[in-house]
Amino acid sequence: MKDVHSYWAYLVLAILIFTVINAIIGLSQKKQFTDKDLRLGLFTLIVSHIQLLIGLAWYFMSPWYKALKADAGSVMGEKATRLLAVEHPITMILAIVLITIGWSKHKKKTTDTAKFKTFAIFYGIALLLILSRIPWNNWL
Repeated sequence: MKDVHSYWAYLVLAILIFTVINAIIGLSQKKQFTDKDLRLGLFTLIVSHIQLLIGLAWYFMSPWYKALKADAGSVMGEKATRLLAVEHPITMILAIVLITIGWSKHKKKTTDTAKFKTFAIFYGIALLLILSRIPWNNWL
């Protein structure tokens, strides 16, 4: 399960980066918001939600969750364990919530610029959150 979560993360990260760059380019060049842009945002939403489900399944089987249940004080006192047991899961859930909000808000926008701007802001913040709490030592 951990391997699936790790490999799927590469896909999520690549698509999210591509979607954010596409939104910034569309916004800055005042492009028309096409079906391609819509599908890209939707695909990003879908793969990130699949990652969330895989991550939650892995989390509740992980040694970090067991350690947190057994001795939360010890986990919170150790930086590396705290990252995996608390910071990573909470930050990733927050990032996927932002992606979901961005997807929902873009549908209500009537102009192309507003749609690109919504994706750039919400998906962009989600990307920054994800990059900030990837356990790089375990992942690369």
